[in-house]
Amino acid sequence: MMIIHITLLPVYSVLAIMLASLPLDAARVVRYSDFGAKGDGKTDDSAALVKAHTYANQKRLPVKAEDDATYYIGGAAETIRIMTNTDFGSASFIIDDTKLNNHRADVFEVRSALKPFPLKGVNALRKGQKSISARIPSPCLVIATNSKMMRFIRRGNNENAGRAQTDVFLLDQRGRVNPNTPIIWDFDPISKIEAYPIDPKPLILKGGKFTTIAHSKKSSHYHSRGVRIQRSNVIIDGLEHRIKGEGKDGPPYRGFINITKCANVQIRDTILSGHKTYHKIGSAGRRVAMGSYDLNINSSLNVSLIRCSQFNDIMDKNIWGIMGTNFCKNLTLDGCKLSRFDAHMGVTHATIRDSTLGYMGIRLTGFGTFKVENTTVKAADFISLRPDYGSTWHGEILIRDCRFEPTTSRSTLSIISGSNDGQHDFGYSTHLPNRVMIDGLHIDDSKLGKGYRGPTVFGNINPQMKNPSYKPPYPQVLPQQVAYRRVKTKSGKPLRMSENPFMFRKVKVYQGK
Repeated sequence: MMIIHITLLPVYSVLAIMLASLPLDAARVVRYSDFGAKGDGKTDDSAALVKAHTYANQKRLPVKAEDDATYYIGGAAETIRIMTNTDFGSASFIIDDTKLNNHRADVFEVRSALKPFPLKGVNALRKGQKSISARIPSPCLVIATNSKMMRFIRRGNNENAGRAQTDVFLLDQRGRVNPNTPIIWDFDPISKIEAYPIDPKPLILKGGKFTTIAHSKKSSHYHSRGVRIQRSNVIIDGLEHRIKGEGKDGPPYRGFINITKCANVQIRDTILSGHKTYHKIGSAGRRVAMGSYDLNINSSLNVSLIRCSQFNDIMDKNIWGIMGTNFCKNLTLDGCKLSRFDAHMGVTHATIRDSTLGYMGIRLTGFGTFKVENTTVKAADFISLRPDYGSTWHGEILIRDCRFEPTTSRSTLSIISGSNDGQHDFGYSTHLPNRVMIDGLHIDDSKLGKGYRGPTVFGNINPQMKNPSYKPPYPQVLPQQVAYRRVKTKSGKPLRMSENPFMFRKVKVYQGK
């Protein structure tokens, strides 16, 4: 009888053998020091960071910064491209913008390995269209443009000739349009239509303490010196951004986090910084503030900010409102404390919940359903429909269990403000929300001026509309229904429809207890 002797190896020995049998790269994490980064806060480490991420991208390896390091990044024009999970940890990064080779060069870019492609054979689209004939290999974000149709023709001190009609939506492999990202315009013809494949797995950026030493020379050119996100399914978790060195003069910034042409992005537990406001002579020949942002979102879908805040005071009027957005759908603020929520050239569907917004409040242009829940707004108006884009919201506004602490000492106060005299062509018909529902709103109106008669649902949007004879060339579509209950004011004065009751005389009003 043959006796077979079996030797049982300790678990750690088995693991060691398994790891040794793997390819060298499979068991490691890329570190910046592997490529010569000093991390001393003085030596320019930008070239080493470029090399580290280039190698990690090629080998599909994660990157980990040394926790006690301070990486100095000078004004070199080369962008650090990130295509794998990156843990910045508690490392610090100094981004020195005082001597720039190219103010448009992003410091970091989160990029997809999946390439966009044109959707051939799609020559027209219809508003609300459910599907298109194209078949694609995987779900995609689609951007369509009609350069012959101008929309968002801006009015006021920053007037312009508008932007080419643009829409962005999600398309599945069978060509079906995601109902949460509806097509909002007719396209006939289509000048350009491109599909951006959705990355199936999330890419995570974690941690990092970033400080921008701001460019301090007078300039009206927007600076892009942060993290550009152009990949779907990205999570930014625990990032911090501070700003130093802002002086008497300086340029506007496009956004430290700049999200564009992607879907399903979450920014969690991140602290940003508002930028100092500088001025220039605008397109109308008058002095205007230059909007400067730490967060910018363009042509993107399903973007959420969760438990985000800012280092500077959300009530500091020397600091510009922290975010700006264009051509987006399904934006969410959840548990945030920021100086404002802003939709420039149209958001479709947005939600703010469990948040606090500062002196710039909620600036809104767009479509669909806008929800504000369990949120405090500390601004002149609870919601401001942007006058420069026609004070338009084509859809409904829902307000639930919120608090309004107005900063104005005027004698009037509105929940929804705006201005549109019907004399300007914005490139679309303008709408006040067809339905407004308020279920729980506490208004601290104790500081309003002499002659204050109580808050109104709508501001005096068009003071010229006083009788039926007023027929503007570009009339605004008026609301159909307002329903409210549990609205309380500190003054004890009741909620009214508007300072201009004639304009809203046909609106059906439902008042609950």
